[in-house]
Amino acid sequence: MEFKVDIWLRGDNHATTEAIAPVSREPRAWTDADVVAVLEGMLRALERARHPEATPDRPVALRGFSWIVSPFEAGGVVIALELTLGAVIAGPFDVAESDLSARIGRVIGAQRATTTTVH
Repeated sequence: MEFKVDIWLRGDNHATTEAIAPVSREPRAWTDADVVAVLEGMLRALERARHPEATPDRPVALRGFSWIVSPFEAGGVVIALELTLGAVIAGPFDVAESDLSARIGRVIGAQRATTTTVH
């Protein structure tokens, strides 16, 4: 499934749009693995916008950013991620806001539980 992501880099006065296709299923059928792939695809698109020479399969950690699932005025919901680098918004997706929010919270929490922090 291909969808658009709008990318805004901090310090720029304009946004760009890119199409990505990290999963094959429609949003209502997304698995936790699909949600991970969507979030990683969004983060990689933001990274490519700032660093086009970056390795496309560079490891991604689902931490260090704010996220929200919001209703879209024309229907569906969007996923918005914000980092110090900038922001990326994907969608709209035809899925219930509460379902997608719960799934994103679950996959981010699962990754956080398996990550070792060294202080």
